[in-house]
Amino acid sequence: MGFRSRTALLLLVSVPIIGWSGISFAYRPFDSTDAAVADVGQLEVELGPVPFRRSNEEQTVIALAYVLNFGFAKDWELVLEGRREHSLPPAEDTRARFVGDALFLKGVLREGALQDKSGPSVAVEFGPLLPGLHDEQGGGASWLCIVSQRWSGGTIDFDLGAALTREHRGDLFVGTIFEGPYDWTVRPVAEVDEREFNTTETFAVLAGAIWKVRDDLSFDFGLREAWVNRQPVTEIRAGLTFAISVQQEAMQRSNRSLR
Repeated sequence: MGFRSRTALLLLVSVPIIGWSGISFAYRPFDSTDAAVADVGQLEVELGPVPFRRSNEEQTVIALAYVLNFGFAKDWELVLEGRREHSLPPAEDTRARFVGDALFLKGVLREGALQDKSGPSVAVEFGPLLPGLHDEQGGGASWLCIVSQRWSGGTIDFDLGAALTREHRGDLFVGTIFEGPYDWTVRPVAEVDEREFNTTETFAVLAGAIWKVRDDLSFDFGLREAWVNRQPVTEIRAGLTFAISVQQEAMQRSNRSLR
């Protein structure tokens, strides 16, 4: 099944569920994201301490992957992301490289289920792809549209995006996240995504779980299996997400100094 056929299948699966009216992050552990943003004055931190990726050509340790989301206005956040990774021997080049660096604006265009309103939530994320170190030289740009719907039985997030890569070539992305009931302390999650870049086509599936310790702290685990031009790539993802209220921290420090 080709890229266009699988994209059509994802659309057919996702759209009816998103349209079913029921009662962020760059969003770990997924490649896709949801149509939610950080509250004003809140910093959301997503960390992947030591993910691992293996293909037929090499084994790679990713330490550390990060996403920082800062809510600077109502329904808008600033997103900074990137990761440090290096290949393990016997690879010839085992130097640490910094890749995936990007700076995005993300905004909610329609408040919906993820903002405790009715109907689907709709958001957009866009911005520059930044140069890396020892890899991914040059810059690019990315644009992503996100539609999310939550009901009592679970949540679905559908992403559709395009990019001008650092090599100045076109890149298309489509992804869908499926989550179990949001009220569950540990909810199962899954993702299906596809990317087409020049002569490279990637199709991937992920299965995992998110453990919500409290509203501002959660842990995640995911096992991702991808096929890059039909060659298998396995990745283990594990990390955490936590939130800090910058305004509240500043007020607490001010109160302590007054005392």
